[in-house]
Amino acid sequence: MKYDIVIIGGGLGGLLCGYILSKHGLQVVVLEKNTVVGGCLQSFRRHGVLFDTGMHYVGSLEPGQVLYRFWKYFSLLGDVRLRKLDEQAFDVISYGGMRYPSAMGYSGFREQLGSFFPHERQALQQYTEDLYRLSVSSPISRLEEVEQILPLDAKYVKTSASEYIGHLTVDAVLQNVLAGNVPLYAGEKGRTPFYVHALLHHSYIQSAFRIVGGSQTIADSLVASIRRMGGEVWNDSEAVKFTGSLEGVTGVQLKDGRYVEGKRFISAIHPQVMVEMLNEDMVKRSYCRRMRHLENTVAGFTVYLAFKKGKVPYYNSNFFHYAVPDVWSCAEYTKDDWPRGYLYMHQAPADGGAYSESAQIISYMRYDEVRAWAGTMVERRGEIYRAFKRERAERLIEALNREFPGIKEQIEFYQVSTPLTYQDYTGTVEGAMYGIARDVNNSMQSVVSVRTYLPNLYMTGQNTNSHGMLGVTNGAMLTCGELIGINTIIKAINNA
Repeated sequence: MKYDIVIIGGGLGGLLCGYILSKHGLQVVVLEKNTVVGGCLQSFRRHGVLFDTGMHYVGSLEPGQVLYRFWKYFSLLGDVRLRKLDEQAFDVISYGGMRYPSAMGYSGFREQLGSFFPHERQALQQYTEDLYRLSVSSPISRLEEVEQILPLDAKYVKTSASEYIGHLTVDAVLQNVLAGNVPLYAGEKGRTPFYVHALLHHSYIQSAFRIVGGSQTIADSLVASIRRMGGEVWNDSEAVKFTGSLEGVTGVQLKDGRYVEGKRFISAIHPQVMVEMLNEDMVKRSYCRRMRHLENTVAGFTVYLAFKKGKVPYYNSNFFHYAVPDVWSCAEYTKDDWPRGYLYMHQAPADGGAYSESAQIISYMRYDEVRAWAGTMVERRGEIYRAFKRERAERLIEALNREFPGIKEQIEFYQVSTPLTYQDYTGTVEGAMYGIARDVNNSMQSVVSVRTYLPNLYMTGQNTNSHGMLGVTNGAMLTCGELIGINTIIKAINNA
């Protein structure tokens, strides 16, 4: 059978494209290499305890807000249970011995931080105005039909987040607090564009929710919908090679020997992985060379905590802690001062109760720390690797215990993931937390277009637009817009 659309990768971007195109009558197949679909949406259980691996919380999901409208279109609202984070403190920035809560809603956000920084109320007003102005500047974000998709204003693309915040206020503490959610995009000082910070922060200030039952429920809902609309999703189906010529892709060879033919193809995997699947006679060498030289964000190290039953009250905020004066410097750690910072989040209790069953602590980790084990298999990396994981996990738990005294004694057991784990299960290069790193100093070269040099091969996912639930959803719209027209999709969303 020859499919209308063959999608390589069953992460969020691939599944959203599969949903959109199936809904519009195209014969679609999604190929996922792992046994479980979802990519960063994957959840797992150990000894009956649930953990999320990547999609820890989502924003803009109140009725009428943009992600709510998307989820209504994608039939997710009835399948995915949500728990709203603390409206007065959805994020808490722990810096310099103080804890600074972030409230939902722009007026609440300004008032909350203004109580800590009364002389900076004008700066906070300017900050929220700029976030809002940027976030609604695109017709796509307003779900309005367009004649032409235009890029963001250059001032947002060519100004770094750190530069913008530095010009906004001279108060060094407020600078660090406003940048305190930097682990959500692995930002780099002087490099990461302001729009990356602004779009993400705007979404959460509007509203922020945790997913009850794990983010895997999002993937499962999308798969069920795709199949219900006549599309196919194949697990354990690793694509290893594209076939075709400069005229276009004709098919995909799978690792197990199967061959899938198609008319058009969407790569929902990392661009650097994609180009390795192309024969040299299929694409320009300059294009492959550019993809191979793209820089990726830093990777991460996660400790998944399982708590003793009824011992740890549910913490309905995201806790960002810093042990250094500059929140932008956490990836520049040394062997002796790691971790410089971390993000601590509880899993929303499935029973809606007052106690937590599990949580995650996430800190940066450079891939070089685990490079010695590259190419080895999961669970077969030896005792030195296991000892490395234990030592780092204990250091991270000790750091958490200093901020939440007694928490260590309430841990029943823990699991660990390193950059290698993330690479194995999500397919991102070197376990990068957010794929390709955007750089204001090289803005054109660090942005990946949904189009490739092959006329019937497209890309989607966090590398082509932005990461996170909202960023990948927008990216899927843009990719599918190339195939069926962006206004067709916008009309369908508005009519949902």
